[in-house]
Amino acid sequence: MTLGVYNNFPVNVHHTESYPCTVSNRKLQQQLIQFFGKVNRQKFSFEEVTIPTVPNSRVIFEFGLAETDGFTFLNEAHTKKALEYVTKSHVQILDFFCAICYYKNSYEKWQALKFDYYMLRILFGKGTIELQIYHERGPRYLSPQDLAEFSINSLNNANHKTFKKSNPA
Repeated sequence: MTLGVYNNFPVNVHHTESYPCTVSNRKLQQQLIQFFGKVNRQKFSFEEVTIPTVPNSRVIFEFGLAETDGFTFLNEAHTKKALEYVTKSHVQILDFFCAICYYKNSYEKWQALKFDYYMLRILFGKGTIELQIYHERGPRYLSPQDLAEFSINSLNNANHKTFKKSNPA
């Protein structure tokens, strides 16, 4: 079993961006795992994430970390296990699964809409990362670029400018 790498990650991705980093790869990996674990199941207004494509709606992220042939939800225990792994190991790739759940406020009730399912591959280089995003299925209420920007901007806000955005690869 290889923690963090999904053997069947798609070759043809839908969005790729590179970002120069101001912290070590190990520290960045820890920040990413903590961030994805922290935002799991949090409710965001669509406006907190991006320009809304569905008015009066909520967005909920569910992140999982790869384990060879599948993904495990980043709950508290699995987040701790992943943090221990990246602290002890030399990691060059981290693969995540992201289900994005949408709920629309309709007559004071929250109605579930179709979900988006993404896979994210993060490749760690010297002083840079490459983020590859594959949209598996769903309506794309949140685009691959929106997902990348939300993640990077949130990490920068929480961790004092971990990276600067460069031109898309």
